[in-house]
Amino acid sequence: MKKLCLALALATAGLAPVAHADTLLGLYVGGEGWKTSNEGSFANKGNLQKFNFEDETFTSYYAALEHPIPLVPNIKLKHTELEITGSTTLSETFEFGGTEYRTNTAATTVSDLTHNDIILYYELFDNDLVSIDFGVNVKQFDGEITVKGEDQATGNMTTERVDFSGYVPMGYLRGEVGMPFTGLSLFAEGSVLSISGSSIQDYQVGVAWAFVENMAVDVAVRAGYRSLQLELDDIDDIDTDLDFSGPFLGLELHF
Repeated sequence: MKKLCLALALATAGLAPVAHADTLLGLYVGGEGWKTSNEGSFANKGNLQKFNFEDETFTSYYAALEHPIPLVPNIKLKHTELEITGSTTLSETFEFGGTEYRTNTAATTVSDLTHNDIILYYELFDNDLVSIDFGVNVKQFDGEITVKGEDQATGNMTTERVDFSGYVPMGYLRGEVGMPFTGLSLFAEGSVLSISGSSIQDYQVGVAWAFVENMAVDVAVRAGYRSLQLELDDIDDIDTDLDFSGPFLGLELHF
């Protein structure tokens, strides 16, 4: 009904000459808070070094535009904040950013893996009972990792920062099942890649409750569990084996 109203409004404004299926548009915007437990390791050269990462709370935002134009995919853009801090006592020499940190050094890190998802997808089903989307997701990284510790050669405390960026294409799938007359629905969404030594899994499952439903907008609370596993092999000279997982809570508006 919201899509029909939007089409009628566009037609009235002179932007759409006829209110038919080809002019129907749907806009989704939302935000989430994500409480994560973090673990894993990374390297710039040599062996991966494990750090003890602190639990964090991150935010993510997204917007999706759906349309009925044949063969042209719908688009969803998502931004996820992901900056973690950690520490460790080195059990072996660790080389990072051109510096060798000696064994038994108390090293710390701030690792910024904030990224964007650019998702192009098609709708296989789209109704109040079942919705299934499939397509591709390109994760765009533009981050940095900082390590502080004692330099093997000089004995001085040294801080090294390595910047990295890259695009990682992934498969994308999303499904949602509605519960009639309740405003409740169950959903699952995920992106997966396993190629050339890199493996990424980013998925979330949960429940949504549309507590506002009218001709202008739907408003839904979303809650569930999200897991992100980043096993990157030489992405701009950075290797990682990191796992972020935990519950999320968010709000979504559908116009």
